[in-house]
Amino acid sequence: MSSYRRGVRDGLPFLLVIVPFGMLFGVLATEAGLSVAEALGFSVVVIAGAAQFTALQLLQDEAPTFIVLGSALAINLRMAMYSASMTPYLGKLPIWKRAIAAYFLVDQVYACAALDYERHPAESAGQRFAYFMGVVTPICPIWYVATLIGALAGGAISTGYGLDFALPIAFLAMIGPMLRTGPHVVAALVGALAAILFAWLPFNLGLIAGGLSGMIAGAEAERRMMQRKLA
Repeated sequence: MSSYRRGVRDGLPFLLVIVPFGMLFGVLATEAGLSVAEALGFSVVVIAGAAQFTALQLLQDEAPTFIVLGSALAINLRMAMYSASMTPYLGKLPIWKRAIAAYFLVDQVYACAALDYERHPAESAGQRFAYFMGVVTPICPIWYVATLIGALAGGAISTGYGLDFALPIAFLAMIGPMLRTGPHVVAALVGALAAILFAWLPFNLGLIAGGLSGMIAGAEAERRMMQRKLA
């Protein structure tokens, strides 16, 4: 099986959450006052579901602009870590391919690519890029289409149908396979606990507190683990 086809195969299961997740965003975006074009543009330009939902909620809450932008950027700081993780595998590609990979480096694509690259260490950068784009194929275009359908349907699709189940399920599906070491588990547990403890903060700042706490705890756990190995 080619690298591209393997990527398509690995990306297909995410359609179960991408479709309702994208439709939900489209519905909520139009309910918040965005036009169909603005809702679709939001997904095309930002292409980061968690940040999109956060920004949309904050805009509805009439939060200050710097809080909206800061929250969205803080949530997307994980993309910088994703990029650093992918550099050893894709860093030798031509700049135009790296630009494409940077744009499509969403959670689901990263989760699949990180695992596959470890399983196939002998593949070339070109084969890895083909796998990457294979995962992208059933995920990102469908994200746009689902957003458009949700925006066009608007109020015809009730948010009471439980479409919001897609967000937690999507992240659980991605996080599970990534918890392979102690520092990973520590980061996930501390981040989740901190987000709950700081849920009282306004403008969803509890999520930022949780994310920062998880990163600090995971880095400290990894540092201590390395010290014990060297001792």
